[in-house]
Amino acid sequence: MRAVVLGGSFAGLLAARVLHYHADEIIVLEPDGTCTPAGAGAPQRSQLHALLSMGHDQLELLFPGITEEMVTAGALIGIGEQVQFYVDGRLKVPSRDARMIGASRSFIEQHVRRRVLALGNVQLLKGKALSVRTRSGRVFAVPYRDAGGRAAELPADFVVDAMGRSSRLSQWLEKGGWPAPRTERMRISLGYATARFHRGDELPTTVVAHATPGPASNYLPALCEPGALVAVENQQWNVVLAGYDGYRPGRDPDTFRARMLRCVKPLQHVAESCEMDGQPTAYHFRESKRRHYTSLPRFPGGLVVMGDALACVNPIYGQGMTLAALQATALARYLASGTPKHKPAHPYFRRTAAIVNAAWQLSTTADLAQPHVDGPYPFGYPLLRWAADQVTRASIVNRHVNGTYMDVVHMRRHPRALTSPRILLHTAHTLLTK
Repeated sequence: MRAVVLGGSFAGLLAARVLHYHADEIIVLEPDGTCTPAGAGAPQRSQLHALLSMGHDQLELLFPGITEEMVTAGALIGIGEQVQFYVDGRLKVPSRDARMIGASRSFIEQHVRRRVLALGNVQLLKGKALSVRTRSGRVFAVPYRDAGGRAAELPADFVVDAMGRSSRLSQWLEKGGWPAPRTERMRISLGYATARFHRGDELPTTVVAHATPGPASNYLPALCEPGALVAVENQQWNVVLAGYDGYRPGRDPDTFRARMLRCVKPLQHVAESCEMDGQPTAYHFRESKRRHYTSLPRFPGGLVVMGDALACVNPIYGQGMTLAALQATALARYLASGTPKHKPAHPYFRRTAAIVNAAWQLSTTADLAQPHVDGPYPFGYPLLRWAADQVTRASIVNRHVNGTYMDVVHMRRHPRALTSPRILLHTAHTLLTK
């Protein structure tokens, strides 16, 4: 079987790793790809990306020993009190199970890419996919334009769309006579900017510091600026600041540093003590978007979708890389199930829909609290929002509540865990007795 993966960024690389056991040949088709570690990547790859603990676990399962390899090369592991979460400037009670890796996305991708390209049946091909061709109800080829601009075609028994949020698969399906998936959108108009600083011993016990506003802050700097700081490779701090709509951060270094001084103490300390390396990079995230493949009456066999091509949510919550890792696990289970690969991959899409639903619920529930976000609102949203606000307040000081809260944030548990009777009782007791 020949598999063709469209896109050589994080999701595409994970797809190639999973396909290694099931395909004779895997071709990763990437417009900007080369066989160097820094080849392909998403346009916003210079921004700070978090690999949540569930994503880290999945990555280690796919690539045993990769954590140790990355730490040896300069990454850090934050455990317990080295991982700090703030709400409205207040440091939350530490989570006993807190564990995050301090590394940039490009660094993580570099190590993943090296592992994937070392597999004997994987090759990276520079080219831009132009379509997918189908016959007899399944994919059979991928037309593309090669590095020299010439039209060519790759025979394919199995195709993975990992082309990111700008994937044109929907248009290709319609052009080929197939129904396109329904696309759900939520406009959030988020801006975020990342800067790097030289790192010394100014914060010896901090690997990750993440600050969010409280339930009523609406991402305005009432008490503190929202942002995050991560100790990464090459003795650097990676700092990201965020803001919605008319309060988006920009590229001016002085303004960036001034906003850091209005954030929590770790970011203030870095702003005051450390030299900025280069200039901030800014990115505008207009909308969260997901494509519903489970509701299609017909779909070509031998075709699946992964990563941002399937769903992309507010990056402030750091779910993107972890979603891709969980989708790779879903793909592995689907491929190992014995389902004929030339049949439509309905079981895969049902499994990934459950994963995406959890991430979508968590991010959009919070985004809908912003005054400029106008829906769509789910049934019972006011009550859901109120309950989430109370749990957030309780999680600042209650270890039991915060343990579950962080499990949800790190995608170890479904958001419904936050409204379980046990958590609601702990929340009520905490708020009534504080």
